[in-house]
Parts: sequence; C-alpha cells; structure tokens
Amino acid sequence: MADLVKVLYGGKRFGNHVDEVWPHLFVGDTSAANERYRLWKLGITHVVNAAHGGMHCQGSRDFYGSSVDYYGVPADDSPSFDLARYFFPTAEYIQSALDAAHARVLVHCAAGVSRSASLVLAYMMIHHHHSLLGAINKVKERRWIFPNRGFLKQLRALENKLHQT
Repeated sequence: MADLVKVLYGGKRFGNHVDEVWPHLFVGDTSAANERYRLWKLGITHVVNAAHGGMHCQGSRDFYGSSVDYYGVPADDSPSFDLARYFFPTAEYIQSALDAAHARVLVHCAAGVSRSASLVLAYMMIHHHHSLLGAINKVKERRWIFPNRGFLKQLRALENKLHQT
C-alpha cells in the first residue's frame, strides 16, 4: 500500500477539469460535468456520476437530456464506503458504452481524483487486464489522481480477485 501511495504522490498535483485518460474515456470534476456546452464540444455521449446525489454533483438524466446517457453511482468519498460493489457494474457500463461507435464517456465526481478515478482504475483492471499499479501509472500519464486509502484497499482486493481466476 505504501508503494501505491508513493506513486500517487508523484507527478503533477494539478490538472484540468477534465482529461482523456484512455481512448474516449475521460475523468473529470463537477465543474466539467455541469458544463453541457463543454461536454458537447468534447463529444461526450455517456456520463458516469460517481457522486450521484451529492450536494454538488446533482447530475441526472433530466439535466443532460436525451443526447447523453447517464449512469449514477451514489458513492461517498469516505475510506469506509464500499465502492467495490460498483466496480463491475460500472466497468460493464463503461465498456458497453465504449463498444458503441463514436461513444465518449466522462466519469466524474466532485474533484475528479478519488471516486471517479477509482472506478476508472477498476474498469482498466477488469476490461484491459492492467495491474493496479499499471492502471494508476497509465491514468497518471494524463491526470493527477488520488483515491482514498479505503478505495485503494478495495482496488487491491479487486486485483487479487482478478488474478485468482
């Protein structure tokens, strides 16, 4: 765990409101998610809100309209929150979206560094067979992320589970 935290502390500690971290897969914050014009310019067709129902992340199907498919994950950015129960369903949603022609997916939370990053890391581990460290390094090429320690432990458990099969 200490090695993962060391890697996460490295690199730039600032970023854009939204960054493409994998082909057609973006991680962003609330500011990016709330700017429909920016999303339209980026060609975003699907939004995963990893802070669904949160005070500043109140996106919904109604907010985005019929041009953007919406998926809400009501996660708290707390080390004790069980984000792992959303790893596979969210990864399936992202992959299904990316399988469609011209799809572009935004995964966001409040700051775009913990909840959304954790779900994207899980996606990369599940569908692209990255190790946790490999997924972190790949995302960090494009965006500074910092999943909380509880999410890191859950991602480590996911890695162990994936390598058992």
